[in-house]
Amino acid sequence: MENNIALELRNITKRFGTKVVANKNVSLTLYKNEILSLLGENGSGKTTLMNMISGIYFPDEGEILIDGKPAVIASPKDAYNYKIGMIHQHFKLVDTFTAAENIILGNNEPYNLKVVNSRVKDIASKYGFDIDPKKKIHEMSVSEKQTVEIIKVLYRGADILILDEPTAVLTPQEIDKLFTILRRMRDDGKAIIIITHKLNEVLAISDRVSVLRKGEYIGTVNTSETSEKALTEMMVGKKVDLKIERAIVEKKKPLLEIRDLTVNSDVGNVAIKNVNFYIRGGEILGVAGISGCGQKELCEAIAGLRPISSGAIMHEGESIVGMPTREIIKRGISMSFIPEDRLGMGLAPSFSTTDNMMLKTYGDGRTPFVDRKSARERAKQLIKKLGIVTPSTETPVRRLSGGNVQKILVGREIESSPNVIITAYPVRGLDINSSYQIYDILNEQKQKGVGILFVGEDLDVMLALCDKIMVICHGEVMGVVHTDKTTKEEIGLMMTGSLDKSEIKEFGKAKDSHLTDEQWNDADKGMGDNNAN
Repeated sequence: MENNIALELRNITKRFGTKVVANKNVSLTLYKNEILSLLGENGSGKTTLMNMISGIYFPDEGEILIDGKPAVIASPKDAYNYKIGMIHQHFKLVDTFTAAENIILGNNEPYNLKVVNSRVKDIASKYGFDIDPKKKIHEMSVSEKQTVEIIKVLYRGADILILDEPTAVLTPQEIDKLFTILRRMRDDGKAIIIITHKLNEVLAISDRVSVLRKGEYIGTVNTSETSEKALTEMMVGKKVDLKIERAIVEKKKPLLEIRDLTVNSDVGNVAIKNVNFYIRGGEILGVAGISGCGQKELCEAIAGLRPISSGAIMHEGESIVGMPTREIIKRGISMSFIPEDRLGMGLAPSFSTTDNMMLKTYGDGRTPFVDRKSARERAKQLIKKLGIVTPSTETPVRRLSGGNVQKILVGREIESSPNVIITAYPVRGLDINSSYQIYDILNEQKQKGVGILFVGEDLDVMLALCDKIMVICHGEVMGVVHTDKTTKEEIGLMMTGSLDKSEIKEFGKAKDSHLTDEQWNDADKGMGDNNAN
């Protein structure tokens, strides 16, 4: 098999400063004609390891071999010379350029755009991509942009491809198509590494799985000989219950009602159009949609962070339209917003965990004094409860990993005892153990009678966790379905606009806040029966 080895890592170690060892004596092998999944919790060293292969970092110890020969990869350009290409989760594209222009960008060689277009079409045809090389990036869907990124590295001759969370924002149908393409690339001799947290996808696409834990290599197993439970135990080092227990709660009247809501984007386009729904106490309403379909604007409008064009937002029968966030809190409306941009909107990066815990009470008029002692104790409790890895409660959160930052944000918002929680991708960037901690916390809040809006991207999780799912496409509601009366495939079709259930008698059209609990139950039940047909 030595002649079939594409990439080999031998005793790779990488340190940051004197205290942090990101990778310690890591050795693993990637074969040609193989898809290898790389798993590990947050902070396990996956990204650091891949950054050394792609030339962003340089190892302190150990060696990298390409095709059996020692390789010195000191820059991304060196990686390209060794035919290594990495497709990052956050695309690195110029929106105003065409696909072909982005693909050739940075090559520093004379080119003829007609020749580039032709070659891009040849690559697309070979592997089954669907792409128009003349189409501009800002006109593309998320999956089209990902296609451009993949073709970009193939255009440059990559034989070793690294994909970081490639399915994070794709529909089930798009995921199936991507996996078909990856298998064709593997069969063509490519060697592929995939970083993902979705274990069901690991089992579906990979040939082997390598696991890291706390920066060290744990082992590699054949995918056909393992299971989600076994892989989780390898990652965590102990048995983990991978079951989301959907709490059964007696639902009350709606805490939050959205009526004919229209909201514009930052550039003035309509982001959300005539959206109707409500959230009852003791239920989790999921929001599914392709990234950029208005989820961000919807959450910000409800939280008072974005003006609305028309419509109504009612909290327990009271309009909160136009109220600034501070006024919403002063009126005793307990609403938490966990934004998608955790450091840009959710936390103050230069503040410590303690200071970030105090953000919601700064300047609230209750007292002229700052109670850091109490905040520090709450921060310690949060760190212990969620297993946050930080040197201390006074460490600036910008120095922490993305997963630990997210834990602080989620924990702080829930610690404020809201009766409505608005969550946007609350487990994005979290490892599987931490993710299930968050699911358990949300279920605990649901059992306390809290109404939860859960904007998510993993449909398997949403079907297990949520009571209903509202699907939006291009800012409009395609329908609201009970999770026990729908399928992942059906939701995927709704996400792309191929299936529209909004014409069915929809529970979100109800306008009467004075209905009894029994009448609201009948409304929900009727909606579910109609949508099941």
